[in-house]
Amino acid sequence: MKYKLVIFDFDGTLADSLNWFAGMINEVADCFHFRRLDAGQLANFRAYETRELLRRQGVSAWKLPRIITYVRARMAEEIGRISRFDGVDRLLRELSAKGVTLAIVSTNSLANVQAGLGPENAPFIRHFACGASMLGKSAKLKKVLKLSGIPASEAIYIGDEVRDIEAARKAGMASGAVAWGYAQMETLRAHTPDLVFTNPAALASLAD
Repeated sequence: MKYKLVIFDFDGTLADSLNWFAGMINEVADCFHFRRLDAGQLANFRAYETRELLRRQGVSAWKLPRIITYVRARMAEEIGRISRFDGVDRLLRELSAKGVTLAIVSTNSLANVQAGLGPENAPFIRHFACGASMLGKSAKLKKVLKLSGIPASEAIYIGDEVRDIEAARKAGMASGAVAWGYAQMETLRAHTPDLVFTNPAALASLAD
């Protein structure tokens, strides 16, 4: 199916920020007093969806906004260390050239997302809805639908976590799961996304 509106998550979908995040997670744990991750746990945490990971690490819901703010600030300091996945630049250019409206809905800040895209890619994005709460992306998706004037039946949200699939479903649109981000593909498939992508180049099919 050809989609008129393609909305992307940012971290783990367009930006390869997993290694950066893994490298500073224990800094965050020490700062906000939740359980550290040892090397073995770091290798396996991609198998857990967000709620389960937070529960296992003892992260209280009331701490989440402060944690997210801290991580955004730290990423802003080191955004130059975070690259885009191979093929993302070409993908955004191709989808835009085919008349697809592009948007980003992210938990990350607008400044970090635009810096991570770079001046060559940011102009391809028609709508930015950043700063979403950890489990509150559906409201941002609905906002983008309203701004774009495109019905949910002709839109898809592409992400790398279970919460992205859930948010798309709650907003009434299709979901696409990518294999190269934060969550393992087995975990994503268990939540039945509408489409699955194994590499960024395959996302070009969204306009066909």
